This record gives sequence, structure tokens and C-alpha cells, in this order.
Amino acid sequence: MTMIDVPDTKLAREATELVRDTTDELIYHHSRRVYLFGARQGRNRDLSFDPELLYVGAMFHDLGLGERFRGSGRRFEVDGADEARRFLQERGVPEDSVRRVWLAIALHTTPGIPQFLEPEVALVTAGVEYDVLGMEFDRISPEERAEITALHPRPDFKRRILAAFTAGIAPKPETTFGNVKADVLGHFVPDFQKTDFVRTILDSPWPE
Repeated sequence: MTMIDVPDTKLAREATELVRDTTDELIYHHSRRVYLFGARQGRNRDLSFDPELLYVGAMFHDLGLGERFRGSGRRFEVDGADEARRFLQERGVPEDSVRRVWLAIALHTTPGIPQFLEPEVALVTAGVEYDVLGMEFDRISPEERAEITALHPRPDFKRRILAAFTAGIAPKPETTFGNVKADVLGHFVPDFQKTDFVRTILDSPWPE
């Protein structure tokens, strides 16, 4: 099978430039792999998707971890999604396409939902789950994996991405309620107290 190409459009080039300017090599290479792995899975599943929208979703999906966003008080996924929305709206992208990219980024740490939405939404999460978690690892051949990781290496990636997650969300631990990032803080922040859903219900102000 032929290699998946990165879209060579003005929009994609500007997205690449923005991510290059606002993140480090770790997030840049991870985001490119998310696109390549997600697009590969889309092709394997015979899904029809817009490569440009998938690319922007993949490239912006971890933008909210950056230091410039850490004071927002919101989930980092929403910060990245909002930045992608601003980027696309400034360039006149139709609102339905903007909505797809926003959802793709906002939902990429919420398992069990994205795969039922539009292909661009599903495939950002699929790319993330492949690169970070190794889910459905054998669905992509060793040769294709080697080709992608030669272009975008992942030295010590597991440890480094966990450190990036921790740095990006530790300043706003309350935003991990209901998503997978609570596990990150539970491992790496000694005094982190995970919000307990059952305790929240029992301690609510309802009198019964």
C-alpha cells in the first residue's frame, strides 16, 4: 500500500507552522503521527474523510497542553479545540467543517463516543489511541509503522508524553473529572485527589 501523504494545501501548511511555533518537537511529531496513523486507519476501514480537516484536528489536538493555555481553567482539549476553531474561522472554513474539527479535538480523551461520529472525529481519536495506547496495533503493518516513525521518531515517547500531560493539566486538576487524564495526575502528582463521582452524588445539596 502507498504511504499516506500529508495534505499540501495552504491551510495545512499554516496549521503546521502554527503548531511548530507553539509546541515542541515531542508534540509536533506526535501530532503528525496521529494524522498519519488516523488516516491509515480511515483508509483501512474504507472511510471517506476530508484529509485537510483530519490534519488540522490531529495537529491541534494537544495544543491545549502548552503553557500559554494553562491559565484558562478549562479542559486542555477544549483549549485546543477553541484554538482550531479560531484558526479555521479566520480562514473562512464552513461552520460544519469547523464543528467537526472542534469535536474531534474536544472528544479525543473521551473513549467510546468519537467512533460513532463523523470520520474526521473518529479518526483523530483512532490516531491518538494508536500512537499513545497502541490500540489495534496490528491493524497497521510493521513496514508502515516503520515508515511513519522514521519520518516522525518517538524516542522515549511513553515517558515524555506522560510528562507533557502532567505539566499541561497539573495546574488545573479539576478538569480531569470524567476523563482519562485523572490517571495521569494520580500517578505523577503526589497530593492529587481524584474527584469521586459517587461521593459527589452523595454529598450533593439535595436533602434526601
